[in-house]
Amino acid sequence: MASVTKHNDETSEVDDDAADEAEEARESGKAVAKSNKGDAPQRKAIARPAGEGFFTIYKKGHGYWTRVGTVIGVALVGVLTAYSIYAYTPIFLPERIEHKTAVKIALGVSLGFATAYSLIAWHLMNKPANVEFLIATDSEMKKVNWTSRRELIGSTKVVCAFMALTALFLFVCDIFFSELFKFIHVLKFGYFGS
Repeated sequence: MASVTKHNDETSEVDDDAADEAEEARESGKAVAKSNKGDAPQRKAIARPAGEGFFTIYKKGHGYWTRVGTVIGVALVGVLTAYSIYAYTPIFLPERIEHKTAVKIALGVSLGFATAYSLIAWHLMNKPANVEFLIATDSEMKKVNWTSRRELIGSTKVVCAFMALTALFLFVCDIFFSELFKFIHVLKFGYFGS
């Protein structure tokens, strides 16, 4: 009888652990599946909750600044690429096509690229695994100890002074060696001329 009770206690402890992990997974949006053999739960890929459409923002409000920065970077790359496509497409078209027609074709190709790029970018930036990464990045950035304004200005002054001294040293070395090589007839003209 004691062994049966002990077995039930162990089973209830395993069930409690599995329930705790399942609750944590539900809170974080991760799906958990329990294997058939009664082993510890195995984590599946992060899944988007059912009923959400394509244009729904996954975990809206989390990792705000990291997501904003990512959107700005992706938009900048997309706009510049679309402009390049627009600018260079007429070059690859046959010469018999009129300029107005070539511009319309270039505009159509550029807009088609921009549309496809936007949809792919939206999908990738709302993919749960990518969103979780951006949220984690944002939370890590909040842990960074940023320098104060005073320390930043002081460090900038030190760097600028060091760079000025380095430039001055190299300038003096350049004058010295150019005059030395002129003196030993390696160069025809020194720094200051003949």
